[in-house]
Amino acid sequence: MFNVTVINIKDSVKRISILILILVIIFAITKMVGALKTNKILEINISEKLLTCLNNEIPAMSSTFKKSSTTIKEDGEEIEDSLIARILGIELSQIKEVETITNSEEIQLAPAGDSNLEEDNINAKTNTSDVSSEIATNVTTQIVTQNPIKESFNIEIEGVKIKNETSFEINNSILSNQLDINKDNVIIFHTHTCESYTPSELYPYQQTGNYRTTDLNYSVSRVGDELTNYLLGFGFNVTHDKTYHDYPAYTGSYTRSLASVQNDLTTNPSDIIIDLHRDAIGSKSNYDPSVQIGEDVAAQLMFVIGTNGGGLYHPNWQSNLQFAIEVQKKANEMYPGLFKPIILRNSRYNQHLGKAACIIEVGATGNTLEQCLNSMKYLSKVLDELLK
Repeated sequence: MFNVTVINIKDSVKRISILILILVIIFAITKMVGALKTNKILEINISEKLLTCLNNEIPAMSSTFKKSSTTIKEDGEEIEDSLIARILGIELSQIKEVETITNSEEIQLAPAGDSNLEEDNINAKTNTSDVSSEIATNVTTQIVTQNPIKESFNIEIEGVKIKNETSFEINNSILSNQLDINKDNVIIFHTHTCESYTPSELYPYQQTGNYRTTDLNYSVSRVGDELTNYLLGFGFNVTHDKTYHDYPAYTGSYTRSLASVQNDLTTNPSDIIIDLHRDAIGSKSNYDPSVQIGEDVAAQLMFVIGTNGGGLYHPNWQSNLQFAIEVQKKANEMYPGLFKPIILRNSRYNQHLGKAACIIEVGATGNTLEQCLNSMKYLSKVLDELLK
């Protein structure tokens, strides 16, 4: 007799199939959970961390996010502040700087109202020692412009030459009142932030336009950093606003800088408001107004003061002019030739915002950045001597 074992093949296959299906479901669930976690990580790292980094390191981007939906009107033109245009317009050199930035005070822009602006000024104040003894006063000065342009003026008040382009009568009575201003707080900004100078061995750069660059290491903004550091060393409270007002669009610059300064005044109420420029004369690219002060060659400076001659409200223009004359008088005593004649014009230039508001043009296209940085050393000393 034989023992026969009967195996039910159908039942076995059924059990194995169920087991395989269970394993497949478990594997699929595990993969889905893993994918969800990965996406969450990517969402945090890319959307939050990367954008935070870009906002901090590419100055035009943070201001663009705030303004992308606004339209700025000036002189009948409407200019849409486009997010895409602003981002695409940023130079590749700026993007590379994200990896190599070591001194945010020098190359980061802090838009008006941004916390970075306050941090930059605090850091600069901490790192700047007393500079009073470092700046010579009893030195020989001599104008050394290599390619001069004839200067013109039609008024002279106590040795200060003025080119009056308005119909207002200006005489010594402008100095009859005591200059009543807050002498502690200073705002420095740039309506034309991208204005730059002749490249040199020490300060070479890639031009964005005709003597223009968006790189704040090489534009007039760098000159503003120098003045800021010296004034902080003398004990002034300084806000240096490096917002781009002329990029990507030049038209509308004064409308945008007006908004920036109004915002700065909410945190640092100031009478002394300096709009630092480079002389925009373009017909002579080698024009380099310069003065030798001791061993330094410094770019010459020039006040441009606005009035209400153009019909705009401007109650402060006489006070602004008095401030410019007082500064230039002191400069003539300390460093003759540091200033060219003051220009008085009908345009307002946003100078109604302060009782000592002014444009100071630092050098021209033919000057180097080194010469302009030297100028700030001596300008700060003049301001300290006048206002202390």
